[in-house]
Amino acid sequence: MKRIHCWIYLLLAIVGLSACQGKKEGGTRTISVTIEPQRYFAEKIAGDLFQINCVTPAGQSPETYDPTPQQMVQISQSQAYFRIGEIGFEQAWMKNLQSQNPDMVVFDLSEGMKLIKNEEEAHEEGEAHHHHHHGSVDPHIWTSISGARVIAQNTCQAFIKLDPENQEIYRAGYQRLIEEIDSTEAEMKQLLQPLAGAAFIIYHPTLTYFAREFGLKQLCIELDGKEPSPAQLKQLLETATQSGAKVVFVQQEFDQKNAELIAKETGCRLVTINPLSYNWHDEMIRLATILAGKDGQAD
Repeated sequence: MKRIHCWIYLLLAIVGLSACQGKKEGGTRTISVTIEPQRYFAEKIAGDLFQINCVTPAGQSPETYDPTPQQMVQISQSQAYFRIGEIGFEQAWMKNLQSQNPDMVVFDLSEGMKLIKNEEEAHEEGEAHHHHHHGSVDPHIWTSISGARVIAQNTCQAFIKLDPENQEIYRAGYQRLIEEIDSTEAEMKQLLQPLAGAAFIIYHPTLTYFAREFGLKQLCIELDGKEPSPAQLKQLLETATQSGAKVVFVQQEFDQKNAELIAKETGCRLVTINPLSYNWHDEMIRLATILAGKDGQAD
């Protein structure tokens, strides 16, 4: 994770002085979130009652992202911050953001979720292999149906606490979102049930919860947040070949070199995905469709 430079801390002190003023004078109530899928859920529930500021830009990794000075000002003008849980950006910045913006309420949207710990190899449930990322737990809860429900519920409750006068609007938006999540689950189950136990390869272990939920096996190229050594790469190639995996997933935020090598050596399709997409429903269905080989591009 990149170092946080001293000049940024100085900026935070300056921003903190104007934070309260920005919140009082702003006509539109604003909350900040870490990633785009959170913005999707929040806007489904709150409509136009709140402006949703997403900190991590498209194409950037929320594991290592450092906010710009302009973003620090935007965060300081937020009534609340909805954190996804324990992703790298939040671990590096959250304490400082709270200390510089004491009036900003922070809600943890992972509260109530059965989290997967890093040290778990998940062999007991057979849903993942070599999954790891920075922090003590896997933060990618939005890539599962159960995680989406937890996020939706916590988001709704947060809006009600911030604005109890409009709680019926938030409850109605939440109910519509839950219906969408339910229909997404039904469509994904239809696509993925025949694949129970099947494996897929991915560079960064973003789909651990997804794999656990649908009985799949995730094989990760990235190990301990780093590129694999030649020996580890050789072992992964052997495991991938034995697993019968047909797809290697890559994300634009990460290097594709080793993923391309593994795809070539195993004969797997190399497919770019975007779990950080704002369009949560579309991306979840796309994942299931690709794994099921029904996206029109399978061999």
